[in-house]
Amino acid sequence: MTIAAIDPRQAKTRLHELVVIDVRTPGEFAGGHVPGALNIPLDQLDRALPDIRDAAERGEVLVVCASGARSEKACVQLAGKGIHTVTLSGGTGAWAAQGHELDRPLACDVKSAWSMDRQVRLTAGSLVLLGLALGEVVHPAFRLLSAGIAGGLVFSAVTNTCGMAAMLGKLPYNRPRKADLDATLARLRSL
Repeated sequence: MTIAAIDPRQAKTRLHELVVIDVRTPGEFAGGHVPGALNIPLDQLDRALPDIRDAAERGEVLVVCASGARSEKACVQLAGKGIHTVTLSGGTGAWAAQGHELDRPLACDVKSAWSMDRQVRLTAGSLVLLGLALGEVVHPAFRLLSAGIAGGLVFSAVTNTCGMAAMLGKLPYNRPRKADLDATLARLRSL
């Protein structure tokens, strides 16, 4: 399935006519997002389907993430439900790299809002070091932990998916509070 995509320059000129949905975690979203974007994390799309469908019937919906991988996945998921959307090529990374401004909530402590890829790198690196240290101190079999993480990283690169990111996305600081998602959906309905 081919997903429609627009580059950041096109999106910038059309921002006033697009409904922008950012599918990153709330922590990532708080660290900086496309102006006017609404945060509906990827794992909450099913809950938001009726409202996204209504928005897509009123106008074009642009789906955004950090690099474009999760937004493409969201577009495929939404297309499977009969909802046409487009993705932002390169995500917020490409948006910012082209010099476009990112909105950051005033109450956000940007230092505490880690991107998902940074969280994955920290977790994977920590587990590899732990496996090596335990393999040296406790029992050589613990080195299999490091090998398993390495295998998972290779699989992640080959398939352009990330099981570790999916698991980390379920941690409390990466999940929206119910009230936040309800408020976001109410804003989506009012657009």
